[in-house]
Amino acid sequence: MRQILNGSEIVIECLKEQGVDTVFGYPGGAILNIYDELYKHKNELNHILTSHEQGAAHAADGYARATGKVGVCMATSGPGATNLVTGLATSYMDSIPVVAITANVAVHLLGKDSFQEIDIKGVTMPITKHNYIVKDIDKLADTIREAFRIALSGRKGPVLIDITKDVTAAKTFFESVPPMKIHPVCDTIQERSIKEAAEMIRNAKRPYVLVGGGCVLSDASEQVREFVRKVHAPVCDTLMGKGVFSGTDELYTGMLGMHGTKISNIGVSEADVLIAIGCRFSDRVYGNAKTFARNARIIQIDIDPAEINKNIMVDTAIVGDIKAVLTIFNKRLKEQHHEEWMERIRELKKKYPLRYHEENLSGPGVVEKIYEMTGGEAIVTTEVGQHQMWAAQFYKYKEPRQYLTSGGLGTMGYGLGAAIGAKMGCPDKVVVNIAGDGCFRMNMNEIATATRSNIPVIQVVINNHVLGMVRQWQNLFYGKRYSATTLTDKVDFVKLAEAMGAKARRAETMEEFEEAFAEALSVNEPYLIDCWIDSDDKVWPMVAPGASIDEAFSEEDLAAKKNK
Repeated sequence: MRQILNGSEIVIECLKEQGVDTVFGYPGGAILNIYDELYKHKNELNHILTSHEQGAAHAADGYARATGKVGVCMATSGPGATNLVTGLATSYMDSIPVVAITANVAVHLLGKDSFQEIDIKGVTMPITKHNYIVKDIDKLADTIREAFRIALSGRKGPVLIDITKDVTAAKTFFESVPPMKIHPVCDTIQERSIKEAAEMIRNAKRPYVLVGGGCVLSDASEQVREFVRKVHAPVCDTLMGKGVFSGTDELYTGMLGMHGTKISNIGVSEADVLIAIGCRFSDRVYGNAKTFARNARIIQIDIDPAEINKNIMVDTAIVGDIKAVLTIFNKRLKEQHHEEWMERIRELKKKYPLRYHEENLSGPGVVEKIYEMTGGEAIVTTEVGQHQMWAAQFYKYKEPRQYLTSGGLGTMGYGLGAAIGAKMGCPDKVVVNIAGDGCFRMNMNEIATATRSNIPVIQVVINNHVLGMVRQWQNLFYGKRYSATTLTDKVDFVKLAEAMGAKARRAETMEEFEEAFAEALSVNEPYLIDCWIDSDDKVWPMVAPGASIDEAFSEEDLAAKKNK
């Protein structure tokens, strides 16, 4: 039905049209008209008031990662808009579909350094897939629709829409339109490349499959698993590819790269064909580009042609939607058998299991206990650092969209907002944010968001009283000069969480942690557990900067080297 609506009404109607059920944001002067309209539709659109606009951006990102839908956040002009920047950059680096709606000063005030005016379109141009400033009410509805389409199509990513305040009040005709169907990218898939890759796979004696975040974004987990069975190859993953292939499967060998398992790092180095699916070959994955997978012919499957031969030169590339590409392979490939190669992988698994010190409370021990007590079914979000790597190594993710983390940008302060977004998107799932104490400080005020809106996330702080990952590098490569990484203040996270309305306990032993986590699972309220661990616990194994990934070293390797 055609009707006359103002700009704010059009924003809300378009969000409903696109199937949005939750918006994360923070109001202000320029966006007041939209917030007034949100108030009138509070029974249809759930708005979560965060404690900071960055928290809103991270929550929208976490919602998108957990559900596969577009996450939506809102902020006012000026500092409200700029506070979204880190969250948008996080989404951009990891190809997460987010639509950010900001308001700006009226058109006649633009360019005059008006109060809280900022060129947010210019600011966010390098960190969004696309962005707009809407100065004409007649273009508003189509712009919002196009923004959602762009966020979800092809290689997904964040889109920002900046709307001047006068447009939010102006009126025009509006007619609802069904959301445009998003079609997978298939027209770029070349038959010649499919045939080349299939021939390489058929002739392989030691194939290896590397799974990346693109497989999650394409919802291609089922196709990946069928493909792996047909090829009969071991599987490793990137930080972003967790859960695409089950961490409990016998063919799974763990993460690849700087803090990947020795099994994966050595195995990929010995492989004769590496099939990289939805992986952009980050420097944290390949280590030394000249020696990476040096014995292998490399097949890369990715939706973005810009990623082909960008970091690692490949032998064959297939550009297109991963689910579509693997569906073709699964129809054409016959089951293969590489028993000798799989025996070699089993030998590596026996020789190089992941280990940690079990005599004291530790990051790996906490993560393993969380895995055990959630049955491997939780959604785990993290901040960035040692705890992030432990969460990747020691929780066995069985499905995609279980492990939500900032991979490309490495954003400290990401996890708690993301956990809130994930819980809003998946209310029936247990959601646990694992943070280091340094990261938790960045956006710990979002505990107040969780308590204000009664969002029962579990916040686990791996508290070593240092910036753990930076300290690890200082310990290994900077002569133990701990510059600005020792957190000697007296912040009490338990009291802080309680002051913001959450339940909280401290754990200094595994027994204390288990008791606290059991209570956290039972109360269905925001809950913080402050876990005190040793300041010098490290993430093992590790690849030194610039080294080949098969040169990964463990704590035992380091001790043996020192004793020579």
